[in-house]
Amino acid sequence: MEMLFAYITWNVSPEIVSVGPLTFRWYGLLFALGFLLGLYMVRRMFKEEKAPEAWLDKAFIYVVVGAVLGARLGHVFFYDWDYYSKNLIEIPMVWHGGLASHGGAIGVILALWIFSVRVSKKSILWILDKVVVPTALAGCFIRLGNLMNSEIVGKPANVAWAFIFTRLQNDPDLENPLAPRHPVQLYESLSYLAIFFILYYVYWRTNKREKPGYIFGLFLALVFGVRIVWEYFKESQGGIESSFGNVMSTGQLLSVPFVLIGLYFMFRKNPGISATKK
Repeated sequence: MEMLFAYITWNVSPEIVSVGPLTFRWYGLLFALGFLLGLYMVRRMFKEEKAPEAWLDKAFIYVVVGAVLGARLGHVFFYDWDYYSKNLIEIPMVWHGGLASHGGAIGVILALWIFSVRVSKKSILWILDKVVVPTALAGCFIRLGNLMNSEIVGKPANVAWAFIFTRLQNDPDLENPLAPRHPVQLYESLSYLAIFFILYYVYWRTNKREKPGYIFGLFLALVFGVRIVWEYFKESQGGIESSFGNVMSTGQLLSVPFVLIGLYFMFRKNPGISATKK
């Protein structure tokens, strides 16, 4: 027998306020908040390891540029190339929406590789082990931004906490737009928040930061591991999944290599690590 629930009706405006031609949106605020908190946390790590603070300002610029460019190009090429190949002029129009976390991850890694070669002269793993800690928190905020935008919605669900996204009532891509759905944005957001606390603990309370790449690998394995799980609850975002018989979604297919790379960095041998906890 089907149970009856008082589902959560979600009709929150994605806009905070408009001032003249400028519109401030929740997504942009949460995106920026993630970066600013990340800057604060990495600054503490730099001080702990007595790294030049001037490096931090440059690293921040590299990360922001890499994240935005990578996320945008990831969306364009992984999810919607059929459209953008016919509308090339719209590719730079980030304000119209369309960012992909896998592309953002690739963009940040490439940007920090350039930073390591040109600025720090250290292994890229030195900076990656720091940046990924607040990045997990930023992922939490970004998924909350997706919730405020009523985007990346879940499949229909008959659970007490299901959301009815009223702003999707005219969405032509959904078979039943007003059906109660899994709030996968919240599932992912809470998962990334938990991962942030794990990474924070590992960096500050264990000796794992002495093993270059371990925290970076842990981040990849956990973040993209939970991404694979929650993709089962999402509506299809399109992309390359049809080329693989729709066995896995595009998000899952793109996550698998990240998980494998993460496991490699976690379990590769590194005899230089100290056995004493800090």
